[in-house]
Amino acid sequence: MTKITGPIAFQGALGANSDMACRQVFPDIPTLPCIAFEDVFAAVRGGQAERAMIPVENSQNGRVADIHHLLPGGALKIVGEYFLPVHHCLLGVRGTSLGNIREALSHTQALGQVRNNLRALGIAPVTFFDTAGAAEEVARVGDPTRAAVASSLAAEIYGLEILLSNLEDAPNNTTRFLIMSREEQPLPADCPVAVTGFVFEVGNIPAALYKVMGGFATNGINMTKLESYMLAGSFTATQFYAEVEGRMDDPAMKHAFTELNFFAHSIVVLGTFPGDPARRAAAVTASSA
Repeated sequence: MTKITGPIAFQGALGANSDMACRQVFPDIPTLPCIAFEDVFAAVRGGQAERAMIPVENSQNGRVADIHHLLPGGALKIVGEYFLPVHHCLLGVRGTSLGNIREALSHTQALGQVRNNLRALGIAPVTFFDTAGAAEEVARVGDPTRAAVASSLAAEIYGLEILLSNLEDAPNNTTRFLIMSREEQPLPADCPVAVTGFVFEVGNIPAALYKVMGGFATNGINMTKLESYMLAGSFTATQFYAEVEGRMDDPAMKHAFTELNFFAHSIVVLGTFPGDPARRAAAVTASSA
């Protein structure tokens, strides 16, 4: 990936899992916390940040809400991805104990990833706008019966005690992030897997999706993601977000997109980027299962 010097923008407070992803991918670059995902996109577009770190899906709790409708109009390009193993902690104020905790604050995605363990502990989940923001709130209020589900980094930042580590229900809990920039970036010469992300629309008519996707199948292109979204509350048109393995200048990809352009409309290519090595490892694990 091209060397950068500017901040990496993310949604949430310092210590959020998105902040951890930024620090792991760009260890020497400052991070820029933003209140909302729209603010993250705006920070990169406006030059306050050089990259955006956007969570799009979790291995246990599915896709992150509100992201994909921002991608087409966000005016940013996908230049990378990162798979972050997520290990949640139960954080409380200093001096409290696990037995005192009655409620746990966190983002709805994090709460979905620890729901079974919270239920087993008899702790009620309370939705908050962000994991690290929940930790900050617990530290501010100082209630010994309230905890936050957040990272160990958040515990350090906000002076909380880790009451329980590895709270996630599944040991392989992983969140996938897209790294976004104002401009496309050249792929590394040694890039083993290139991934192209794009959105398109089709009318809600019989066989529309079959016709659109046929070009990728007949040209031997592996499609790794396809998700649908209703447009503006309508049931007559659907938007899709897709990812395929390959570069836009590959002959097979050109043929596939020729067919895509014939049957679909409002096509926006969001970028071709290097696949994280964890992508290939996950595929090998799945095929051997």
